[in-house]
Amino acid sequence: MAHIDLGVQESEFPGIRGPLRFRPETGRPLLDLVEVLLRGPHSLTAGERELIAAYVSGRNECTYCCSAHSAYAAAQLDEGMPLVDQVHADPDRAPISAKLRALLRIAAAVQVSGRDVTADLVQAARTEGATDLEIHDTVLIAAAFCMFNRYVDGLGTLPAADPGWYAQASERIATHGYLPVLDR
Repeated sequence: MAHIDLGVQESEFPGIRGPLRFRPETGRPLLDLVEVLLRGPHSLTAGERELIAAYVSGRNECTYCCSAHSAYAAAQLDEGMPLVDQVHADPDRAPISAKLRALLRIAAAVQVSGRDVTADLVQAARTEGATDLEIHDTVLIAAAFCMFNRYVDGLGTLPAADPGWYAQASERIATHGYLPVLDR
């Protein structure tokens, strides 16, 4: 049970969905940010950006966000959940591009501390073909998901009880995006 009364049935609005509904005036800008970062036009695919979010959430041990964004990434990557699981287990051995591997190293550094992102990590990503926009957005996705993970866990919200919930949510996200979350 959440630490505060969010005014919703937690089983119907697990994880971040309850807090977003509790305070929609802060929820809307958060959803706007996620929509731009994870679904907006970009040289990284939506699946790759979701994978970065899932990876950071897993490193932060945020069950809801890791489960949700892993499902969202899997739904948008040809290799599906097996690839997502491989990235969580060992991104250095996962069958991903060298560029994405370098970006995940940057995301991992951000998860520890923004100051852990070094010029060497950035140069390694550039060497693998990452653009300044991709590096910027990787840092911002990682930083934002550190905040989202702390928001979810800090309020003590519960993950979805039914693992199938994440698959259904991934269909909604892929079709309609993040913004309708407050409308449902």
